[in-house]
Amino acid sequence: MNAFSVFAVVMTTALAGAAPDKAPPSIYETHGNLTPQGRIDELVFSRLRRSNTPPANLCSDGVFVRRAYLDVIGTLPTADEARKFLRDQSAKKRGELIDQLLERKEFADYWAMKWSDLLRVKAEFPINLWPNAAQAYHHWIRDSVRDNKPYDRFVRELLTQSGSNFRVPQVNFYRAVQNREPEGIAQAVALTFMGSRAEKWPKDRLAGMAVFFSQIGNKSTAEWKEEIIFFDPGKAAAKSPGASSATAMYPDGTTAILPPDKDPREVFADWLITAENPWFAQNIVNRIWYWLLGRGIIHEPDDIRPDNPPQNPELLTYLQKELISSHYDLKRIYRQILTSKTYQLSSVPRNETTKGENDFGVYPVRRLEAEVLIDALCQITGTTEKYTSPIPEPFTYIPEDQRSIALEDGSISSSFLELFGRSPRDTGMESERNNRPTPGQSLHLLNSTHIQRKIEQSKKLQDVFSKNDPREMTNELYLTILSRLPTNEELAVIGKYSKSNSAKRRETAVDLAWALINSAEFIYRH
Repeated sequence: MNAFSVFAVVMTTALAGAAPDKAPPSIYETHGNLTPQGRIDELVFSRLRRSNTPPANLCSDGVFVRRAYLDVIGTLPTADEARKFLRDQSAKKRGELIDQLLERKEFADYWAMKWSDLLRVKAEFPINLWPNAAQAYHHWIRDSVRDNKPYDRFVRELLTQSGSNFRVPQVNFYRAVQNREPEGIAQAVALTFMGSRAEKWPKDRLAGMAVFFSQIGNKSTAEWKEEIIFFDPGKAAAKSPGASSATAMYPDGTTAILPPDKDPREVFADWLITAENPWFAQNIVNRIWYWLLGRGIIHEPDDIRPDNPPQNPELLTYLQKELISSHYDLKRIYRQILTSKTYQLSSVPRNETTKGENDFGVYPVRRLEAEVLIDALCQITGTTEKYTSPIPEPFTYIPEDQRSIALEDGSISSSFLELFGRSPRDTGMESERNNRPTPGQSLHLLNSTHIQRKIEQSKKLQDVFSKNDPREMTNELYLTILSRLPTNEELAVIGKYSKSNSAKRRETAVDLAWALINSAEFIYRH
């Protein structure tokens, strides 16, 4: 074993090597009041009662602070942030933390990353937006998230804008579709904003929707790789013989008359974002629920269809109405979900036979995304990563302190991101991101020189490693890596080893840090 002591292996197993839902419950849960505190809880707990499934207990403060930071801003709390939250005795501290995180700049970075997956923000093959356009597109997405742009306005701009892909970022929605024929564009629109797989629709239904995107023109300019997207009425003449504007059909089967002087994209967008539309609000609240709780109310979120009903129809309807009544304020939906007791449930089920994941009676354990994981490792160790792009152009230079969640272009990557399943951003589907653990990932975290250097050469961790009091050192490592304090049992294991190896205090500290980083408690959100 070239880089990892036997002690570290033992510690990895003894302290937190088991999955979080198998670990000692006292680490993860507290016996708080499970009385519903809002409509979300009423609807979820009512469903759980009907299925005779007891909800999990509430999660502990240590779990909540880590969970909230990771879920809301894709970033670990620092040791000081975790310590401050754990010491706070206020009954309102969880809600106050959510409000603070929703206003952090990392919120815009993290959720721009999520949207960039769906909107295929990628300069290189097979999307080929090119760097200038990818950068402009990402900036517009991030600014929209930061400003909490109403969701209906966000989508309408994406569907109706015309202009240069370098100067009008929204038009890159059409350039980022691999199949730029009208039916290919219609499929991308249905997937992204309706959660529906249009390629599975009846042919006449897809063809009717494609008419709305049949008059999109494009032309290049004198500037290298720039393209203009515009409404081209002349394209109507290129339709198949006998076709007319009356063949345009909304996905609900209603036909539409397209005025000859109006861009059909505007007609479709006006229909899509109306409150009466059966797909629009449903799709985005279902996605948000999926992003925060690991499972859609309709699951998978990219496969909404009549024979795939919602697990909790009343809950989905409630969230839809809340979004519409708030004039499409997405942060309001985030806040309602994040402050609910449903979101605060432990990842430890009450019993093995009734886990309740399908009915949201337990928080699902999931591995951290590749970008979040490498950012966490860099934050803990105070180190940086090197990212590269296949495009040797000046504006793809990546600063050393660049955070992975804030990368502007899906073509900018690293071997770590590729190994840990970052989304390739080729199709805009949630399933492109692969968070399933592999032996290669385990070996990389356990025994690679990449992780070894980060820990052993970390200037940030040196101060922790050099603490004279073993207990103080242990507390600081736990707060830094796991966002909680060690249990008495863990302190006993570490203390016993420290006493028997007092001459190797720094080596013990390094091994402990490595063991915690390799624990399931660190690698997974729980």
